[in-house]
Amino acid sequence: MKATEEVNPAIYLQPTDFIDSDSPVVAAYARQAINGATAEKEKAIRLYTTVRDGIQYDPYRIDFTRHDFRASTIIGKGYGYCVAKAIVLTAAGRWAGIPSRLRFADVRNHLTTERLKKLMKTDLFVYHGYTEFLLGGRWIKVTPTFNSTLCARFRVKPLDFDGVHDAIFHPYDMEGRRHMEYVTDHGPFTDVPYEKIIEMFKTHYGIYFQKEKPVGAGAFDREAETDRR
Repeated sequence: MKATEEVNPAIYLQPTDFIDSDSPVVAAYARQAINGATAEKEKAIRLYTTVRDGIQYDPYRIDFTRHDFRASTIIGKGYGYCVAKAIVLTAAGRWAGIPSRLRFADVRNHLTTERLKKLMKTDLFVYHGYTEFLLGGRWIKVTPTFNSTLCARFRVKPLDFDGVHDAIFHPYDMEGRRHMEYVTDHGPFTDVPYEKIIEMFKTHYGIYFQKEKPVGAGAFDREAETDRR
């Protein structure tokens, strides 16, 4: 369901089929990440860092069943692409009592690997997903997509979150090259727009629906290192 600013913030604390913040798996994951923090801001920072670095970013291993888009499933796998990582962060935030929602945008990634660009036939990533936390009375954008180790391979400064300012992709890398360009903002959502995501992937990246997976696990990390040499 697409969100509007008039919606009562309490709705962003409720579990859904995808954002299953009432799952024991999500609860255990969030509890360990928070590690005793009591202030909302500190909870949010710890959750963000845990998801950013603890769930491996992998754009090759994407499964498209409804089950695979649940936060508890993604945590169990330990990997996922941008939307999957945002789902986990949103669910963990809700469990921790922080109103949390998903937001989507089309982005142009100027530093994707050559192999992924050839596979997707574009550098435009449709329905890139990230999280928004309601902290201090305002919605703050937080992007847990790229692990800090992956950023080092791409020579991009890792996105840090201070609990106050937006943490969205840098427009340039540390060497002054174009990195990420936000093209279209699709706005916030209370839950995963599952059917829309499937529709967009089938329209733009049909190869993901072939029976044979295009590449194996961990390939993106290796490619990032090779391409930057």
